[in-house]
Amino acid sequence: MARIPIEDALEYYSIPHWGNGYFGVNTDGELTVRPTRDSAREVSLPSLVREVRARGLETPLIFRFPQILEAKVDELAGAFKNAIEEFNFKGAEYRPIFPIKVNQQRDVVEALLAAGRKHGLGIEAGSRAEFMAALSLDLPPGALTVVNGYKDLETVRLAIAGARMGRRVILVMEKLFETDLVLRAFSDAGPGPLPEVGFRVRLFARGAGRWHKSTGVTAKFGLSTASLLDGINRMKEAGYLEQVSMVHFHIGSQIPEIRRIKGAIKEAARVYAKLRRRGVPLTVINVGGGLAVDYDGSKTASDASCNYSVNEYANDVTYTIGEVCQEEKVPMPLMVSESGRFLTATHSLLVANVLGRISADPPPSNGFNEESAPRPVKEMKAMLRDLSAKNYVEYYHDAVELRDEALTLFNVGLISLEDRALAEGLFWEIGRKAISFSRREKLPNEEFDELERQLHEKYVVNFSVFQSTPDHWALEQLFPIVPITRLREAPTNAAALVDITCDSDGEIDHFVDIKDVKETLALHEFNPDSPEPYDLAICLLGAYQDVMGDMHNLFGAPDEVTVTVAEDGRPQIVRVERGDTVAGVLRVFGYHQEEMTRTIRERLQRKVAEGVLGEKESNVLLDGFCGLFTRATYLSLVDSNVPVKK
Repeated sequence: MARIPIEDALEYYSIPHWGNGYFGVNTDGELTVRPTRDSAREVSLPSLVREVRARGLETPLIFRFPQILEAKVDELAGAFKNAIEEFNFKGAEYRPIFPIKVNQQRDVVEALLAAGRKHGLGIEAGSRAEFMAALSLDLPPGALTVVNGYKDLETVRLAIAGARMGRRVILVMEKLFETDLVLRAFSDAGPGPLPEVGFRVRLFARGAGRWHKSTGVTAKFGLSTASLLDGINRMKEAGYLEQVSMVHFHIGSQIPEIRRIKGAIKEAARVYAKLRRRGVPLTVINVGGGLAVDYDGSKTASDASCNYSVNEYANDVTYTIGEVCQEEKVPMPLMVSESGRFLTATHSLLVANVLGRISADPPPSNGFNEESAPRPVKEMKAMLRDLSAKNYVEYYHDAVELRDEALTLFNVGLISLEDRALAEGLFWEIGRKAISFSRREKLPNEEFDELERQLHEKYVVNFSVFQSTPDHWALEQLFPIVPITRLREAPTNAAALVDITCDSDGEIDHFVDIKDVKETLALHEFNPDSPEPYDLAICLLGAYQDVMGDMHNLFGAPDEVTVTVAEDGRPQIVRVERGDTVAGVLRVFGYHQEEMTRTIRERLQRKVAEGVLGEKESNVLLDGFCGLFTRATYLSLVDSNVPVKK
């Protein structure tokens, strides 16, 4: 087979557009990862998969590249540093904050904190458990620990403890009633350091994209202008106004339009400036999250993209805040953002193997018998022979009626199962031939576009949509998907992907494209007898997918592999984390290995006593059952009874 140019391979899957320099294709047609965007540090993903399979791991596998985390935090902090220098706003400063809810995996958080230490990267927590985790992490001196979400008295007391440990904790008031809790806890605390207080403003400006409903005047979180002033007055009357340091807002995640961000920044900056002029000692504006990831590479205002760069984002945030502060003659605040999706999405991907494929309805294998075939089958056979560009629409409509007639005859027992199979197979052959004629039309018939969607193949992939890509199931979020090998072969099949759960929603049928959302993915012919599995990479999964995945059908978390790449281009597997075992997943839902084993053993012993089973066969069956407890929850490519070569 002739090899296609690398440029064509890249464009088939829009890799240069969403990959942002972190992904590529090598001369062997393999998907590569460049964790520092340096081509000298390019590593073949298939080679990594082969190495970990040799160690006994199986797909699906999550690969993490912590160097990408460092590159992303450098990119974000660098964009703000350049913006501050360009606009020359005196006193301006920026620090990033990582919202731990985006990815709570400790190794991910610690890698990000280590990478962001030089930039003063802080942590945002939205629950008591997240706050406890945040307090246990090593932050650089002066880094912020921001506490969002609804709080109770115990959470406020925990914040006081954090402040007395030397952490710069800022409690964000989401609702007015929280102010009373804070004042009570502050009063009871006695002498000593106290946490700072921020107020979350409910702006009139709204976000855009899938999460726009979480913003605006009816948003779940945030204070109206009247409540904001009331809360600040309560702090002042109680003698704690000096603790008020931050204005915070959030207009949604994954905001695709920069104009929405600029409008919100201007409104929030004005609130900050007016409060400063009233004597409130504010020093921080927290612009929240929303910095989008270009999942489809289109650089548009679609839900899966964004029409701005990180540099444009930093420029607009910095300039807008600085301009308002100059107008109001107030000092520039410390600017912070909670850009968790931007920081983490790119660093991880899932590799899963194709298990098989499902065709719409292949032609039946048995031959056609002119004499014994029922009338609908005979007529469809003649139609298939005579179908042409002039009659394909009419013949297709006739074929629909004949197929329905054959089904009716089958339901009343007048034709055989073999005849029904012939009718169905001939109908789909007519449909495929009609589609080929429709494609030649200047204005293709929409009816045949829909038929083509029905006819595309489905590749069965060894993973769970609900565990590994929950946002695709819940929100139709797009994620780039690429075969990791054979990329210099032109793909010949158009297919959707189905997972191995027993749920019809376990399917990916929307795919990235720089011009549109595709309903199929270009894939290569699948050969189940090939010595090397056909693996797909689902990319940009580092934000939210790890923490929101569920155990539908008791499919648990896959194995994880953390990889770094040295300056000489040699990859190093620095960590392997085994995923959920069958025993671990069952335990979550109250099924315990010991009890289950005892039950099965007793049943087998009864069968031995009845003479149905021999003692040896019973032991083999019990050992087989018990051996599966330590296995992964996904389907295996290897026989567990055959030792893995080390």
